[in-house]
Amino acid sequence: MFKFHKRSLWIASGCLVPFLNLFAPSFLSLSGVGPSWAVLWLLPGGLIYGSTSGVVAGICLGLSLDGISLGGASHIPALVGLGYWWGRLGRRGRPIEQSFILGLLALIGTFFLGFSLWAQTLFLQYLEIGLVINYWGLHTLLAQAIITGLLAPMICSWLLLLWRRRFSL
Repeated sequence: MFKFHKRSLWIASGCLVPFLNLFAPSFLSLSGVGPSWAVLWLLPGGLIYGSTSGVVAGICLGLSLDGISLGGASHIPALVGLGYWWGRLGRRGRPIEQSFILGLLALIGTFFLGFSLWAQTLFLQYLEIGLVINYWGLHTLLAQAIITGLLAPMICSWLLLLWRRRFSL
């Protein structure tokens, strides 16, 4: 019960991520592509709360994002892998506090998530109509990785400070 109380702010803020995807502010976009809010939320949470919480959060967030998306590709595999990886990074090593490292982790995570979605879309298109290469996926992947990597030092640092203070109470 007490552990749930410490994580209640993290859980409640996770409910906002699908809404941020739907109502993304246009001034935070690059070539019409917004940041990956799931990565910006999962990165500090996984670093603080560990790999088990990161995996569970990745599943829940992936299910909610899959519920509002129109495509056949799923967010779940990539978010579960990222939650596990960032949870192990946070529990095994020294605390990650440098903004550059947070930006780099967010850039890698967004690239991994975008590549996973792009590969699933290509595979589903291959099954339906044959070999088709779409270049819009590469554009979306690169633009989203860049804007997320640039926003991560500010947003993830703030969330790390907020949730660490709450977790240590």
